Amino acid sequence: MSDTVVLDQYFREARDWDADHNAVLRVTARNAWRVAAAGWLCAIAAALALVVLTPLKRVETVVVRVDATTGVVDVVPPYAGGGTADETVTRYFLAHFTAVCERFNFATAESDYEECGSFQTAQRNQAWYALWTPSNPASPLNVHKDGSTVTIQVESVSFFTRSTGVKDLAQVRYLKSLRMAGSSDETLSHWIATIQYTYGAAAQDPRVRRWNPLGFKIVDFRSEPEVFDERPRAVDAAGGVRETRQ
Repeated sequence: MSDTVVLDQYFREARDWDADHNAVLRVTARNAWRVAAAGWLCAIAAALALVVLTPLKRVETVVVRVDATTGVVDVVPPYAGGGTADETVTRYFLAHFTAVCERFNFATAESDYEECGSFQTAQRNQAWYALWTPSNPASPLNVHKDGSTVTIQVESVSFFTRSTGVKDLAQVRYLKSLRMAGSSDETLSHWIATIQYTYGAAAQDPRVRRWNPLGFKIVDFRSEPEVFDERPRAVDAAGGVRETRQ
């Protein structure tokens, strides 16, 4: 085979290789542009999705309360005002107010006194102060200076509607447990509280708002033992129940 033929074949193969190489480069470039375009389309679609979903995003505040004695955490649903609060929220406030104001423990007495006052009207707070002042022999501070404690267990909350259609009355039935200092026995008695309540403007004092953020107010509170509970029961350490004579 002559040198001319060999050179012609070499150049022909070189041209074919160069053409194949250029074709591969063009295909690679097209694929790269397609991938880049797809990425941009995804980014634009994600941005549009965020723009569309942004109006649906909102922040809701809730009131979280931790009982200082038991450590139980309660979440109070938010109340926007401008109407009657949901019955569930009112039921919570009535039960919580009764439990805080009727119980007694020297460790939490000061905090309970202030928290109870945050739920009462000015007139009721005057009577509340007169009850708790140390100069009053019936003050819980004097009655329980022997170290006795009182715990409350709310059993039911009932609502009533006046003949005028106003709903501002409720009855709370609760169990009061009296434990003497150094004793494991408890004296149980059943009580019923008749409560008139309302909602008003929330207090500006941050300390009061921490306890009562919705402006719930107790207008009147009257508590008395239930008729069938004339003889309180005593619970011993073993859990047995016995009647006690007065």
